Amino acid sequence: MADRRLDDYDRKRRGSRTDEPAGRSGSGSGAAPRFVTQRHDASSLHFDLRLEIDGVLVSWAVPKGPSVDPSDKRLAHRTEDHPLDYADYEGRIEEGYGAGTVIVWDTGTYENLTESDGEPVEADEALERGHLKVDLHGDKLTGAFALTHTTMGGDEANWMLVKVDDHGADRRRRPTSTQNESVLSGRTNADLEAK
Repeated sequence: MADRRLDDYDRKRRGSRTDEPAGRSGSGSGAAPRFVTQRHDASSLHFDLRLEIDGVLVSWAVPKGPSVDPSDKRLAHRTEDHPLDYADYEGRIEEGYGAGTVIVWDTGTYENLTESDGEPVEADEALERGHLKVDLHGDKLTGAFALTHTTMGGDEANWMLVKVDDHGADRRRRPTSTQNESVLSGRTNADLEAK
């Protein structure tokens, strides 16, 4: 049934010139679920946070990018689910929806830390409830982050992304402005733009 979750993904790309992966869901590798944060220089520069849940990459656009400072609250706008193959996607979207350049800014695996009354809550159920806590194991992002649904601004797609104060927290480090290269290829968005 997860295939239906990618209908919006396919619809938004119909007729666009893009080499983005086709909208097919998968079952994952059976190992720890993946996360990816892509730096997307489109009509405005933003970061796309994606978590592997139930055969797709559940996605949020984070305009200012994730912060490792626990005092920062970052708006995260829920977007369409993406196929698992998108986790490795880097390229230049020529025209249409999302036109611009995409690099894999950070990637790795994550653990779902969401609990309710001391009991673990599955990631898909946590999404439905509007609160998800995950421990990221990436190169640039490590430790726990909380995603909480909010109706701020009257938009049902709005969530807040906050770094939990743990070993991965750093109030001085600004990775989204100082580390602009891909963890996969070493390229920047500007490198792709020059092609």
